[in-house]
Amino acid sequence: MAGISTIYKLSVICACVLLVCGTRCPVLECWFVQEKPGGGFPAATIQEKALMYISSEPAGDGSGAGRSPPVDIDPARIYHVSDQSATLCSSPLQPAEGSVKKPQCEINPFLPQPALVQWAAPLTSSARSPLYLQADWFSAALLGLDGQLVMSSVMRAPTATNKPNVILSVSSRTPTVRSRLGVPVLLDCGFWVDPSSPLSGSGFSVEWRYQFRGEGRLLLAYDSKSDRYAETSEEGAELNFTALHQTGNASLILEETKVRHSGTYICTVYLPYLLAQVALDLEVEEPPSLSLSPTPLPVVYPGQSRTVQCDASGFTPLTLQLHWEFVGADGKVQVLGEGRMSGHRQASDGTFSQSSWLDLDTSRMDLGRGGELSCVVVHSRWTRRVSTTLNIVGVGGPSIEDSMAMVAVALGLYGIIKVVSWAFGSSGSSDPDSKDKKEK
Repeated sequence: MAGISTIYKLSVICACVLLVCGTRCPVLECWFVQEKPGGGFPAATIQEKALMYISSEPAGDGSGAGRSPPVDIDPARIYHVSDQSATLCSSPLQPAEGSVKKPQCEINPFLPQPALVQWAAPLTSSARSPLYLQADWFSAALLGLDGQLVMSSVMRAPTATNKPNVILSVSSRTPTVRSRLGVPVLLDCGFWVDPSSPLSGSGFSVEWRYQFRGEGRLLLAYDSKSDRYAETSEEGAELNFTALHQTGNASLILEETKVRHSGTYICTVYLPYLLAQVALDLEVEEPPSLSLSPTPLPVVYPGQSRTVQCDASGFTPLTLQLHWEFVGADGKVQVLGEGRMSGHRQASDGTFSQSSWLDLDTSRMDLGRGGELSCVVVHSRWTRRVSTTLNIVGVGGPSIEDSMAMVAVALGLYGIIKVVSWAFGSSGSSDPDSKDKKEK
């Protein structure tokens, strides 16, 4: 086992080395979006095509060198971006050659300013903006192919140049997370700060917020400068402090997933005068438990009606599809519809339940001699069913078993008749003989 473990570790290291060494940085097609001068409500915007040539080397080291700029893009909107974290070089941002699927990218002007939230305010306690901020600042929001990466970056370019450096980037490899009830879940969020930036040594703050249907709450906030949490009422949410300080891993850990945790989570990282954030969706899913009543079903006679109830309970989210199926003795499948559906009921833990009643009227429904009756539920990623046997007696022509029984009864009756007739015949034939003997 030790040898297998060693081989596995070496293979992982080699794969990582190959991945890093073989990584090429993409050319990202983006939209540059900014408000039109003059404001107004709602604010009108200008959208222009833009390109980002990405390099993992310091700015000015030739990203995009030797390439002819597209004629339909303003040269002022072609950016040669240096991202020394190489997050912008990730594979989810690199479509296959000729593919129509592209990553989504938007660039906006960015204005550095002090944070207003109390857990990030200490980062700018001096209230003096450094000369370093006198530059052109941009933010870039990106969504990778197939939702494999979501990223937000703050970039600084010397004034009147198009060569920005990534100063702060926040990203997540799991923009959408699905979880069952009652299990721990990790919402991935990581950040990187350019170590050469004078803002990197002034501390950082991390904030996690929850939003759902227009309502939100603060889950967790941490200020590294004072090394403490902000006070919140949320329980069971925490960070890994070792990973946070050593590798910039700001992932949120929920100890036990509950229905109320479904929604959007926003991970925000603050530096002095800067912030970047990404949004993740957590979908809490739990399939229903099914039950039928009455079980087992009583025997049904032709012309009788019987009502069967199917209960689906303990599921989330709310949407559920239910129908009934009947499989006859001949294997033929009939879909009997959804029956009479109840409204949704919500339990104290937030899960839902719903019921359906199916009226089995043998005078109107072709159910033959019976078969298997099933309640089928389609919910989220699951299809579940519960079944019972329906027996109908005295229907139509006799079955093979009935025919054999009838033949056996007929043969039995025939034998009885023969015995009785033989007995009476023997009795009648003996009477004349005794009469003749008496006369003699």
